[in-house]
Amino acid sequence: MTMHLAQGLSTISTRKRKVKITKARMAELHENWRQHNKRMKQSHMHDCCYDTLEEYIDYCYGRVKKPDPRDRKYFKPLRRTPDWREIAMDDHRKKYPSLELAPEGGGCRKKESPVYTGTLIKGIATMHKSNAVPVIDDQHMIDIARMRR
Repeated sequence: MTMHLAQGLSTISTRKRKVKITKARMAELHENWRQHNKRMKQSHMHDCCYDTLEEYIDYCYGRVKKPDPRDRKYFKPLRRTPDWREIAMDDHRKKYPSLELAPEGGGCRKKESPVYTGTLIKGIATMHKSNAVPVIDDQHMIDIARMRR
């Protein structure tokens, strides 16, 4: 045999029940209200504190109407705040400025190639297998030309 509901009754109840607040629940809400305000003030979020206990109770039971986000009077344009990295880079640039460009071609100049200014070596000769050898005197030059070692 199956169980049936009486005619006109339903198991789906869509009506919101009215909440009855007992004295113990009221004391608990009062303590929670104080703790909430204390935490918000410690977090420097003073605009989230509730002035009265009734406002806090309405907040707890969902009776607070939130403003419609599409309403233009609540619109606040987003203001960009500088990132901590940008602030650090600005401080760094002030502390260590860039090199000023010199009037004769900039801060980077081409390195001059080294030049031998001594008197011992007369030149450089090429021996077998593309080996560069310094030439010291005329006899040495002749020996290299004849491929002697």
